[in-house]
Amino acid sequence: MTPVPPPPPEPLPTAESADAVLDGLDPEQREVATALHGPVCVLAGAGTGKTRAITHRIAYGVRAGVLQPASVLAVTFTNRAAGEMRGRLRRLGAGGVQARTFHSAALRQLHYFWPRAVGGELPRLVERKAALVGEAAARSGLRLERTELRDVTSEIEWAKVTRTVPEDYPAALAKAGRTPPRDPAETALVFTAYERLKQERTAIDFEDVLLLTVGILQERVDIAEQVRGQYQHFVVDEYQDVSPLQQRLLELWLGDRDNLCVVGDASQTIYSFTGATPDHLLNFRERHPAATVVRLVRDYRSTPQVVRLANGLLGQATGPAARHRLELVSQREPGPDPVFTEYQDEPAEADATARQVRRLIESGVPASEIAVLFRVNAQSELYEQALTDARVPYQVRGAERFFERPEVREAQVALRGAARAGANDPMLADAAGLVEQTRRVLATKGWRAQAPAGSGAVRDRWESLAALVRVAEELAAERPAAALADLVAELDARAAVQHAPPAAGVTLASLHSAKGLEWDAVFLVGLTDGMMPITYARTPEQVEEERRLLYVGVTRARRHLALSWALARSPGGRASRVASPFLTGLRPGSGTGTGRTTTTTTGTAAGGDVRRGESRRPRAARAPARCRVCGRTLTDPGEMKLTRCEECPSELDEVLYERLWEWRDRQARQLGQPAYCVFTDRTLMAIAETVPDTAAELARIPGVRARKLQQYGADVLALCAGEELAQLASDEPESDRP
Repeated sequence: MTPVPPPPPEPLPTAESADAVLDGLDPEQREVATALHGPVCVLAGAGTGKTRAITHRIAYGVRAGVLQPASVLAVTFTNRAAGEMRGRLRRLGAGGVQARTFHSAALRQLHYFWPRAVGGELPRLVERKAALVGEAAARSGLRLERTELRDVTSEIEWAKVTRTVPEDYPAALAKAGRTPPRDPAETALVFTAYERLKQERTAIDFEDVLLLTVGILQERVDIAEQVRGQYQHFVVDEYQDVSPLQQRLLELWLGDRDNLCVVGDASQTIYSFTGATPDHLLNFRERHPAATVVRLVRDYRSTPQVVRLANGLLGQATGPAARHRLELVSQREPGPDPVFTEYQDEPAEADATARQVRRLIESGVPASEIAVLFRVNAQSELYEQALTDARVPYQVRGAERFFERPEVREAQVALRGAARAGANDPMLADAAGLVEQTRRVLATKGWRAQAPAGSGAVRDRWESLAALVRVAEELAAERPAAALADLVAELDARAAVQHAPPAAGVTLASLHSAKGLEWDAVFLVGLTDGMMPITYARTPEQVEEERRLLYVGVTRARRHLALSWALARSPGGRASRVASPFLTGLRPGSGTGTGRTTTTTTGTAAGGDVRRGESRRPRAARAPARCRVCGRTLTDPGEMKLTRCEECPSELDEVLYERLWEWRDRQARQLGQPAYCVFTDRTLMAIAETVPDTAAELARIPGVRARKLQQYGADVLALCAGEELAQLASDEPESDRP
């Protein structure tokens, strides 16, 4: 394949004609854009410009008069992707097209048709079902720990998207070959109680939104015909991730028509645990024999070195998805080779990663263009601490909704007030344009042109406000005449669908939550056998999904890619781990590879062998951590924080634990961070069990590192001594004071 120049960067100028929409598309993208009739299947590899292809397809159809904007429904899987699609369509002159998630589109229809189909108001939507599932479990005589509650909630969601009722749940598990996290009969019992609870409280959940919409469209022919009269053309992004329930809804939207364009990549199927299946994508040609099929393999995102590693990783895959894999061809200039590094223990891996991140930032790579990706969220804490120690700003993806942050709410109120005041506001009297007006308003809330040094609450607040400034800049570039009222409307629309603007810090995220994103530099950490693939991936299908998950991680990187693992969990621990078997044949010294890769830790080539990770100073050997009750050697990080086995008797001071919990909650709210960023639950429990008298004793508790000792030590020791903190007293209601 002859390389073609990469497409111009967004934002795109508004197209003036149908032909102008096609400018800059490569041959395959152009084929997608001009295939406006009948079923179309786009097999699009990572970084190949699939969003560009389908948005230009819609815009071309609108400009050519083939498609009416209001008759097109574009569906994707995340609010962020839907928001990005709407923005691109608007810039291309197709602003009237609906671009939504499956749930958003269904909820809109449900709101509209509910009074007519059922009568009365639509039941209340439960956005977070865990608390209700916990209550259902209690009604069923079961007490679920937090992880058990999460597992049961996930099983209920899986059952509903696969259209499985509670009594059929055990049989459905066996048919799907799914390994349940707990006894299927118990889960079915909780599932039944959960559905009854929702009925009693006139509530529905997100899965019900799809189920109820499907039910109405199946039973009410008149309503189904009205929907089909509104929408004649459908585009579905990330089609490999559709569930049976979403596929059924799509079929009801379509009726007997075939004006459908689907886009996906079976090699990026990573959500089968939620009911997603690539079968609908892989079997599309069987259901639509006359379909146009286009393959996008020109990778505009990643360097040849990153693409070579990604192709090599999939080259070892097996199963149906592997048979349909796409061999990517990089369109970028060469870059550095991927770096493979082995560390003695996890803290050393985290500290070294933070130092490498710091060096990248100092070399000119923006912090917002760097990500640290891991398999499970529990791995985040070490990297949060290491980045904090290295004075690197970061954001934990998924930790807190952007529009729920206090400073963002305050800023929206201020912007709304300024928009209402308009020319009557003296602060804006001589401010030229939307961006300058926004900066002046947000300056009253703490925004400054120069970012504050270091990390912490002040920096986090500034980052939130700076993100709002960037939204104003984007809006002004797109619509030069935009005013503050337009910005307020844009922010309200984004808040309604939780389409948050990107933050400026380094991103910490799980591999699953990184799907659909990309960065200049990506660090894939914790790549040990047992974590990648995860230990509970036992069947060949589960292991292959883990491989695809790593592939997604690799293909997030544009230029810099680092892969690392640690031989032991903690300093002094037994070095019993090995690197992920997925890296065999790809990393130096591990067998026959698919291309040249090197390992660098100090700027020099590794000579074909994986180097041990760098160390700032020699690490002193530590004695193994032992349980203070029974003396057993501890290896689990949670048990090491408690300094005892999980099952050994606890000497917890419950009063102190409650006071520590209350103190931590207030600290977290003041900082605008999740509570675990102050101290984790295990660390609080360890403090309440040991009740330290001195700073030295407090410092010996795992999880209380030097920075946290300096920041919180005085408060914690005061609480341990039974003292009343001024900040706690000040939070009491005024009426309760003497």
